[in-house]
Amino acid sequence: MLDKENSTDVQSKVKAVNERATLFRITSNAMINACADYLDLAQTQGRKWQKTLQYEREQRLRLEETVETLARQHNSLEQQVRAQASQGSLKTAPNVKASADGKPESTAGSDDEDGEFFDAIDETPDSEFRTITIPDSHLTHRRTPSGVSAASMASEASEGAGKDFVYISSSDEETADKPEEFGVKAKKKLERTASQHSVDSTSSSGGPRTPQTPSKVPKEPRRRRRTRIPEKPNISLNLWSIMKNCIGKELSKIPMPVNFNEPISMLQRLTEDFEYADILNKAAQLESSTEQLAYVAAFTASAYSTTTQRTGKPFNPLLGETYELDLTEEFGWRAITEQVSHHPPAAAAYVDSKHGWESWQEFTMTSKFRGKYLNIIPQGIAHLKFTATGNHYTWRKVTSIVHNIIVGKLWIDQSGEMDIVNHKTGDKCHLVYTPYSYFSRETPRKVTGVVTDKDGQAHYVLSGTWDKKIEYAKIVKDQTGGNGRGKSVYQTTAPKVIWVRSNPPPWNTTMYNFTEMAMFLNEPEDDVAPTDSRNRPDQRAMENGHWNDANTLKVQLEEKQRAKRKQREAEAAQAATEGKAYEGYKPVWFEKKLDPQTKNFIHMYKGNYWDSKAQEDFAHCPDIYL
Repeated sequence: MLDKENSTDVQSKVKAVNERATLFRITSNAMINACADYLDLAQTQGRKWQKTLQYEREQRLRLEETVETLARQHNSLEQQVRAQASQGSLKTAPNVKASADGKPESTAGSDDEDGEFFDAIDETPDSEFRTITIPDSHLTHRRTPSGVSAASMASEASEGAGKDFVYISSSDEETADKPEEFGVKAKKKLERTASQHSVDSTSSSGGPRTPQTPSKVPKEPRRRRRTRIPEKPNISLNLWSIMKNCIGKELSKIPMPVNFNEPISMLQRLTEDFEYADILNKAAQLESSTEQLAYVAAFTASAYSTTTQRTGKPFNPLLGETYELDLTEEFGWRAITEQVSHHPPAAAAYVDSKHGWESWQEFTMTSKFRGKYLNIIPQGIAHLKFTATGNHYTWRKVTSIVHNIIVGKLWIDQSGEMDIVNHKTGDKCHLVYTPYSYFSRETPRKVTGVVTDKDGQAHYVLSGTWDKKIEYAKIVKDQTGGNGRGKSVYQTTAPKVIWVRSNPPPWNTTMYNFTEMAMFLNEPEDDVAPTDSRNRPDQRAMENGHWNDANTLKVQLEEKQRAKRKQREAEAAQAATEGKAYEGYKPVWFEKKLDPQTKNFIHMYKGNYWDSKAQEDFAHCPDIYL
């Protein structure tokens, strides 16, 4: 009897288990089918989603540009209305007091205060931190390899390697329990008047400046320079018909029409890196080498601010081409650059300032067209030396990537790592340029960094974007993780702004998106060398809007350069057959010397250009133009 009951109970349990197993099998099969459907949908619709995201991003950028344009126009109209109203009040109201120059005296609540603009307060969650990686302590220049894509760098940015830190911005010890994101929580006045770019009376007379003041470019220098160039003509061009045969080739070896250019040369573009050279003037007055290094780091980031909307390609300089820019009266510095080599292309530059610093570099680059984007990898090392202290800094530039070469709106991104080294003290600043990613919440064009001394002790942290501003803060407390392997939490003072980008002229959209400085880079001058870029005929024709003539002149100049190169090759072959030494081409203003810092041979400035200019002696300049 018991056996029958047990067998019946077992059978019922087995039946229940079989039913559950069958139900599980059915459910699993349904889930597998659903996953397969999702995978198929993701594979077929992935491109569509990506295009949709790209379209939404472009629409947002267009909306931002439209709103910015409307704001500028609205501000301009308000100023015009105020000006007309003030003129009318002067004529109709006899009781209005006027100043000595005929303008009404300002009073409380005047129109000047109505013209103030404020940014919205940046409300950042108190629990949010930013993390970057500190490199090893050896004195080397780090940069992301050219073979690494921007997408892979974006995915690896959060992983890092080595030692990380998290920093807390605070003004006293009590705020350590309530960390804030490194940044400024305050309203920032946007000055829209001519005083936005003006220097104070002390700095204009050559006296000391206050280092904490954000860097601005004076808008009205002593010498009146042009503020406009001829507008860019609207000429269409089939881009793919030209670029399809250029995949995998060196950019400098591709015969490109001027339609892709902007009317300045690469020599002028290198000089434009010093648009915010007053940062270096302030750095020269600092006694602390680590704080000075923070200013140098901000200066290196400011050089990329012109690339936000400048997608035109500069003219490749001809061998022997030069460019000078003397801004001693306006800003206290002058520059001379020369194309010293053609294969491979290389330019040498030297800048000296009456404020106690000098800079030089030999600039080369490699560039590859990859179909959808263009990689530009700068080569060579930039030098900066302060004469008072002897602090000598060197760094390498990061990689630039031009996106949407074939389809979409061109835009440029900067990515990679940069080490700025002080060879006198051993101080180092490690900067990280975060690449843009569709799937990242990071601030676009973000730059972060830390300044350390020779012992690896951190002194300052930097944060900002290379297209807007850079801030720095002094570290007051350092809490390193266990065994030196964890994250270091830095408590800092309130951040200070080192550099703020100057707004370009509102009319620059029809003028190649040039900045104020770029507007006068190619302005004609009579007393420059005959090899100066200002005298280049194809570049001048393009600036004047004659693109067909510019293309013809460009071909003629390149043919003349090839003929001279073949002549030098024939002379070298003849000298070899006769057993004689052949020196080859020698630059006029630079000579090859051993760089004591890098132990490489580079072209360094001879020091004779400005004397030759004063004596009007340019007889030894080569004939490179038509």
